[in-house]
Amino acid sequence: MKHANWLTAFLLCLSCAHSTLAQVSTGAPQRQMHEEHAATLDAQREQSAQRVFLQGIEKKIVSVAEAMPADKYAFAPTEGEFKGVRTFGQQVKHLSATNHILAAAALGEDPPADAGDELGPEQVRTKAEILGYLTESFAHLSKAIDAIGDQDTTVKASSISPLKGGSVTRLGLVEEALIHSFDHYGQMVEYLRMNGVAPPSSRP
Repeated sequence: MKHANWLTAFLLCLSCAHSTLAQVSTGAPQRQMHEEHAATLDAQREQSAQRVFLQGIEKKIVSVAEAMPADKYAFAPTEGEFKGVRTFGQQVKHLSATNHILAAAALGEDPPADAGDELGPEQVRTKAEILGYLTESFAHLSKAIDAIGDQDTTVKASSISPLKGGSVTRLGLVEEALIHSFDHYGQMVEYLRMNGVAPPSSRP
């Protein structure tokens, strides 16, 4: 009887040990699959969030750029502490060039040669040309957003970004571009008001 009880206990322990080993051997892959799935879901959520921000910011900035009359694209304030500031057209080109440069870094590309030192292409001068360049820059940023979570695409550091080394991420570069764009949106709105033009977002 004692021998039978000992044998039963031994077989029970052996069964438990086998079950534990099975859980250990399969747990790691399952955990890895769960983590990879969670990472994919997070990337998708980040993409969705950034697209919402991009669409909102692009709509506001493009509407302000369209609202400024073509003959006022060369306007720069002169009264007060405004010496050496950019003209309205230069503001839009600078914003666009920065979008292109940061989007390129997020996609692992070299910065566009015609972006210059955040000045934009010299040959882009008219309102229509600048608006086209602006729209292209947001399309470039949209591609960078689509690549969030893509492990096969290298992210590059950019000389115009404070993000260096291990702190450089695709999401960080996209965020930087959007924040920078909205900063210049505020300046563009002031330029409109100085010329008696109500910003589209302030109109009834």
